[in-house]
Amino acid sequence: MTAWPALPYAAWKDTYATLHLWTQIVGKVRLARTPWLNHSWQTPLYVTPRGLTTGIIHHGARTLDLEFDFVDQVLRIRTDGPTTALPLAPMSVAEFHIQVLEALQALGTPVTIHGAPNELPQAVPFEQDRAPRTYDPDQAQRFWRALLQADRVFKTFRTGFLGKASPVHFFWGSFDLAVTRFSGRPAPPHPGGVPNLPDVVAREAYSHEVSSAGFWPGGPGCEEAVFYSYAYPEPAGFRTAAVAPAGARFDPGLGEFVLPYEAVRTSRDPDAILLAFLASTYAAAADAANWDRDALECPFGVPGRPRPS
Repeated sequence: MTAWPALPYAAWKDTYATLHLWTQIVGKVRLARTPWLNHSWQTPLYVTPRGLTTGIIHHGARTLDLEFDFVDQVLRIRTDGPTTALPLAPMSVAEFHIQVLEALQALGTPVTIHGAPNELPQAVPFEQDRAPRTYDPDQAQRFWRALLQADRVFKTFRTGFLGKASPVHFFWGSFDLAVTRFSGRPAPPHPGGVPNLPDVVAREAYSHEVSSAGFWPGGPGCEEAVFYSYAYPEPAGFRTAAVAPAGARFDPGLGEFVLPYEAVRTSRDPDAILLAFLASTYAAAADAANWDRDALECPFGVPGRPRPS
């Protein structure tokens, strides 16, 4: 398999729908046990050499983590004592939900989670979602390998900013990998209205002015994997700015610039194409909103070389 695998939406949309709900269940374990952090940064998953992890979750004096291992095709649940692994295979959301909670109970780290999906139009409670579900291990692994490449380039891009910048997060609600830069100025209250997400959460997430970029595998209204970039609040002139590369466009329905994943992966230099998109769309947002770019920006970091003072 190539470093940047093909990820046609139509070929994996059923596995995608399954994995979206499974990641919500696992993400909600972290959410239930972790103190709130600005912009909901206590909730995401993170890309690993084998899949997606919650990172360390504290459970009183105990610790645990959960990791989707897309190499061995298991959900690993590790504690500071015993561990277990649940197979990733076709099953209903209800079955996966009960397996996860029962495994946590058996490991001595019981967790009670919010029992329904967020950011989806249909929020069927997990325990009631008994419909058969598709899970294709090859398609799930392709998605993870795409995340690996996006994560690597996003982390390079993140080093070119001296202001507040988010880690590279995988948000299980929206099912996307994201990295965000902040101007340092507060933003007007977010209007809310995200399906099955409390408005107070959206408003806290967008409490400050941002330029945010990410990778999304697609969905209704955009049935292809894309890289995206948006600004909140959107400044005048942002959507008409000239950005790179040639295949990038502003999508009025999504309210953001998009660049097809396929255009990146099939280019001669995927890293350069993606970095051009990230840099030019950030510049469009920062210039339109009059960010103090001289104070906020710096050259990309280099391994082993301290940044000049």
